[in-house]
Amino acid sequence: MSAGGAFGGNRGARPVPPEKGVFPLDHMHLCDQAKKEYISCLKTSGHKSEICRHLSKKYLECRMEKNLMAKQDMSELGFRTDDNPQVSQMKIRNEKEE
Repeated sequence: MSAGGAFGGNRGARPVPPEKGVFPLDHMHLCDQAKKEYISCLKTSGHKSEICRHLSKKYLECRMEKNLMAKQDMSELGFRTDDNPQVSQMKIRNEKEE
């Protein structure tokens, strides 16, 4: 066997934790509705995430409320205070018309 380990990795290297840390999976399906709404929006919008931004925010807020991730200000996660679901709906309509 090589000195690099069973899968070729370097046994002496220290693992680097993820930037945001680990968070529990939603085994109890506490935020399933928000997740399904977001995925549905992505499918209907042709996977244009900007159109579904308000649902992404809703999903992350659900995870924070249910202690499935650390509570953070939404601006730290890339959201603005002007992220508006009505604007997203208008974008969806405009995309469909084109």
